[in-house]
Amino acid sequence: MQRDDMKDLLWFLAVARERSFTKAAAELGTSQSTLSATIKQLEARLGVRLLTRTTRSVAPTDAGERLYQSLAPRFEGIESDLSSLVAFRDKPSGTVRITLSDHALQTVVWPKLEPVLRDYPDLRVELYSDNGMRNIVEERFDAGVRLGESVDRDMIAVRIGPDWRLVAVASPDYFSRRPAPRTPQDLVGHDCINLRQATFGGFYAWEFAKNGRDLRVRVEGQLAFNSTLPMIDAAICGYGIAYVPENLVSRHIAEGRLSLVLNDWSPPFAGYHLYYPSRRQLSPAMTVIVDALRHRS
Repeated sequence: MQRDDMKDLLWFLAVARERSFTKAAAELGTSQSTLSATIKQLEARLGVRLLTRTTRSVAPTDAGERLYQSLAPRFEGIESDLSSLVAFRDKPSGTVRITLSDHALQTVVWPKLEPVLRDYPDLRVELYSDNGMRNIVEERFDAGVRLGESVDRDMIAVRIGPDWRLVAVASPDYFSRRPAPRTPQDLVGHDCINLRQATFGGFYAWEFAKNGRDLRVRVEGQLAFNSTLPMIDAAICGYGIAYVPENLVSRHIAEGRLSLVLNDWSPPFAGYHLYYPSRRQLSPAMTVIVDALRHRS
């Protein structure tokens, strides 16, 4: 079927439905003469008369009625499908993939997303949790979550959480056997619980700062993990000092299961930010994610 045939059939359907060239022409936005000539050309190509014309009325012939009854529901179905697609365009749906740390997932992202996702059943979210620094473009993530200071400048960054800090903690039982460190350098003589970094494969060097002085200390100990929560459990059990997010251990400190050390060496970080490529126009699905996570004081 040629493209012109499709248009001509649509025009025939309009005339057969309205039983009037005048009304059909007004509906189609064309002239009566153009519409009449188009129907005549269609009849000539098909080799059959489709409409009976009089000075007062227009009616389908038997062939025309058969064609109308066959085509009308099909074109109505196409129009319905197209309308559904337009509605689908503005409806948040599809899959959004986000890479983030387990701490960001537990403390910021999931608490904010969980109540929102119930309102968007067609939205799928994949949360890839590790402690690595992923290239979201190469690895085809839609977005990532990092501390504000770690986001590349060519990315759009949206703050999603407050400042927080890492603190050094151990159980009272551990400190009953070992003196508490007074400076970060004292950690070298202690059993420390290490964090294995996913991106580089090595252990995280503990970062401290005080009065403009920055220190990075590489520690050693019997245990190492690649996520935060088991580090906290190991510290409570007396296996050594862990360097973990304060908001995950504040309750343990308050209830006496852990003791805080090197408090004045632990400055805050600039909070978590959701980031994504600056050249990418936000989809409805990503817009829902950004609005849900955006930090509001």
